[in-house]
Amino acid sequence: MADKKHILTYTGLKQYEDELQDLKVNKRQEIAQKIKEAREQGDLSENAEYDAAKDEQRDIEARIEQLEKLLKNAEVVVEEEIDLEKINIGCRVKVLDMEFDEEMEFKIVGSTEANSLQNKISNESPVGHALLGKKAGDIVDVETQAGIIQYKVLEIQRVS
Repeated sequence: MADKKHILTYTGLKQYEDELQDLKVNKRQEIAQKIKEAREQGDLSENAEYDAAKDEQRDIEARIEQLEKLLKNAEVVVEEEIDLEKINIGCRVKVLDMEFDEEMEFKIVGSTEANSLQNKISNESPVGHALLGKKAGDIVDVETQAGIIQYKVLEIQRVS
């Protein structure tokens, strides 16, 4: 089975590359030092510091493996080449919630980068999926667990 492509913006790609570099260069050295110091304390069978350091090492190696796989299967959206006529991954969208007469702004990203606290919504989420391909002025019906929500697309822009 083929690995899933991970759609990333350039910013997201850079963030994951930086994290991977930090884990490989800095965290691996730090954990090796902790393990060395714990070993020097003697009996490993009852050494909580040694066990904790080994657990941390396992977690770091698992994250490194996860990041390498993600980056190997990354497909980067070139934000400068995005067609601003319609909503795509990598653009910022301003919409009006028709029910509450409230303006909202989202950045449409791949599922790997989605973070609702930063208003980054996945292209696979109900709202993101419904907005894809729409143009400024379009009314979009989004089917959610709470019922249908209507948004009016006000503006599509590049992420700066």
